[in-house]
Amino acid sequence: MENNTSLQQQLLEAGVHFGHLRKKWNPKMLPYIYAEKKGIHIIDLNKTVECLQEASSALKSIAKSGKKIMFVGTKKQAKEIITDCAKRVNMPFVTERWLGGMLTNFNTVRKSVKKMQSIEKMLTDGSFDSITKKERLQLSRDREKMEKVLGGISQLGRVPAALLIFDIGHEHIALAEAKRLGIQTFGIVDTNCDPNKVDFPVPANDDATKSLAIIANYITAAIAEGLAERQAEKADESEETEEVQEKGSRFALDEDEKSGDRRGAGRGPAKRRVAGPGGGGRRPATRK
Repeated sequence: MENNTSLQQQLLEAGVHFGHLRKKWNPKMLPYIYAEKKGIHIIDLNKTVECLQEASSALKSIAKSGKKIMFVGTKKQAKEIITDCAKRVNMPFVTERWLGGMLTNFNTVRKSVKKMQSIEKMLTDGSFDSITKKERLQLSRDREKMEKVLGGISQLGRVPAALLIFDIGHEHIALAEAKRLGIQTFGIVDTNCDPNKVDFPVPANDDATKSLAIIANYITAAIAEGLAERQAEKADESEETEEVQEKGSRFALDEDEKSGDRRGAGRGPAKRRVAGPGGGGRRPATRK
């Protein structure tokens, strides 16, 4: 990854350092505030870089272990960014509306996902032709509604290992559910948020599109590295397994050959069988 100086410059150009008005600030954000200018708090980019690298490292290790990380951001300016980044690393995401109980009542949500998938299957296998037009229209509408809300988690088979939240104030329900289940939380915190609510806070401007984009891309790159390392380890393990199996088969063949040689050497030369009297054999010719 790039060094801290160039990263700081990019964050500065993206406007990551701009916070909220002084009257809206949360006192717990004081360690992350650099100064105040014209009634607006300025975020310390040194702290932002440190927290961003720490969060990226933790997310990289989670991705390397094969666990899922859910991207959460329903703000208008974050939807497209989150969707692109999550799809790039094949992770679940929520960008429309957080359904109450999406984590704490995951089994029920999973049933809705299965229903949506069954409707999609009906569309592909031609089952829609055997039902009435009214039923077809109703099922299509239901699928569109579910696709809008649940499309990002359709491949999620179990509760994710971590939540990446792009505005912890706006996504307070998701944060509360994650805390209740003991799921690790990573979040972008502005000067009006409480950084103690998340395990890995990243102090930054959570309203500007450029700010969200640069942080999301940085974290996504770290997750992609973790996934790539996981694939490389799997490839190495498969090669080692093949080598061990090949050596084992060679050793077994050598042992079989050695045991065959030992059995052949212990027998000695084969004895000629001589037929006794009356024990068969060729009869002598008789003269007439």
